[in-house]
Amino acid sequence: MGELDGQVAIITGGASGIGRATAVRFAAEGATVAVLDRDGDAAALVAAEIGGSAHAVDVRDGAGIGEIVRSVAEANGRLDVLFNNAGSGDLRPMHMVDDKLWHRLLDVNLTGTFNGIRAAVPIMLEAGRGAIVNNASVSGLAPTRNEAAYSAAKAGVIALTKSGALEYGPAVRVNCVAPGHVRTPLTAAFDQFPDLFDPVKQAIPLGRVGDADEIAEVVLFLASKRSSYITGQTLVVDGGISLPQAGTDIALAELFKRFSGG
Repeated sequence: MGELDGQVAIITGGASGIGRATAVRFAAEGATVAVLDRDGDAAALVAAEIGGSAHAVDVRDGAGIGEIVRSVAEANGRLDVLFNNAGSGDLRPMHMVDDKLWHRLLDVNLTGTFNGIRAAVPIMLEAGRGAIVNNASVSGLAPTRNEAAYSAAKAGVIALTKSGALEYGPAVRVNCVAPGHVRTPLTAAFDQFPDLFDPVKQAIPLGRVGDADEIAEVVLFLASKRSSYITGQTLVVDGGISLPQAGTDIALAELFKRFSGG
């Protein structure tokens, strides 16, 4: 018996990376999964693989998200889980972020999450149950250099998560996952320039970049009854990189070796 047997789940940004991994994991646990993505063809491939449905939509389109969420719930007679996963990033100094890029990053990452919550909550409240999981980032807790707009948006997702938990409990639980360095199509630079990211890996206490499947496991936990007494929380899944002084530890360890003659 799967942990999501008979349940209906919606995943935004479900065509690749963490979204795709979560769609596959949810389906394996018995859920009927609606895969939403801006790339409708890619969403269709994932949906065909897991026996779900595919829907082409940009999460910035609040009316479009609302229509799809309602249609999925009506077609299946219920809506149990929403994973707001769709996101977009960029890397440049704050003063080089123009208005268009600023609004794109906030609209996709933060407004897109808001649009999903706003569409799903009335259905879940009417049913008296539901779980929403939002995808933030460790950058929302500790901003990353040259990712000001992205970090600000993800910090907003964390705040939005807490607000949702306060407003919609006890019927609806709202939680957040905050991944660290995870291998997805958006982080292909890890593989393209491994020498540049060796220091990053060394700074991660677990010694490696994470896999999308590992994030999917945490999302499943937050969506399932195993987390029935958890709401408004942000679970950090980063291999320990956000621990205080994680990066400094490497230099201090080397310094100790040199002074101790080790």
